[in-house]
Amino acid sequence: MTILYLGMLAAIAMSLSVLMAGAWLVQQRTGNSGWVDTIWTFAIGLVGAGAALWPVAGSPPNARQWLVAALVALWSLRLGAHIAVRTAGITDDPRYAAFAREWGVDSPRRMFVFLQNQALGSIPLVFAIFVAARFPAEALRPQDYLGVLILLVGIAGEALADAQLKKFRSDPASKGRVCDVGLWRWSRHPNYFFQWFGWLAYPVIAIPVADPLFYPWGWASLLAPVFMYWILVHVTGIPPLEQQMLRSRGERYREYQSRTSMFFPLPPQA
Repeated sequence: MTILYLGMLAAIAMSLSVLMAGAWLVQQRTGNSGWVDTIWTFAIGLVGAGAALWPVAGSPPNARQWLVAALVALWSLRLGAHIAVRTAGITDDPRYAAFAREWGVDSPRRMFVFLQNQALGSIPLVFAIFVAARFPAEALRPQDYLGVLILLVGIAGEALADAQLKKFRSDPASKGRVCDVGLWRWSRHPNYFFQWFGWLAYPVIAIPVADPLFYPWGWASLLAPVFMYWILVHVTGIPPLEQQMLRSRGERYREYQSRTSMFFPLPPQA
């Protein structure tokens, strides 16, 4: 069993590394770094679904494997399509463009290393999918259905936040203003919150509640929401985006920051 899991870790790492090298090539050839996030999202979906359905001793995938594969595929297709449409309408992603300016002539090499680090850091996400799909029980349990509900809420919340932001931006009266309608009144980044929330589905499926030691590998699934929180809140999500908003919106965004929760949805302060 340990050999199987370690072997899958290696396969996941290799697959993500290759796909993110491809993302680097696309970014270098198009000059639009927005495609990086598009490819990353589809890469997680592709490798995650493949890991979930990976056969054991020649046995066909069971119901849980199909369920987990469907969950990650649904998340990947929804988010990947959204980012692709957004990317097609811009010349470059301002977050990555800021990195490129900072790196200067060394930007191509630094970007390649950055994306390989992103691939490395994404291993816990896909491994969480794998261990959830491998929970050693044939029949689906209430935990599995709760995991489905959590991921669907995450997808729906993120889609709603994206739709509200798109509607706000499409209104000419919103030019120069900060989006603070709907979910954006409760969180400065509700789309990121719901993206993180969806990753809680895999620990719910993978961790044995009745007997914590029944499936020790299941606890590794906790790395997925931990990593996603770290990457969104501290690395490539909120920090560069808020810096960009402060540059473009200035005092309006500072006032928005003062009354609106950064990540977790909370009632706005007066």
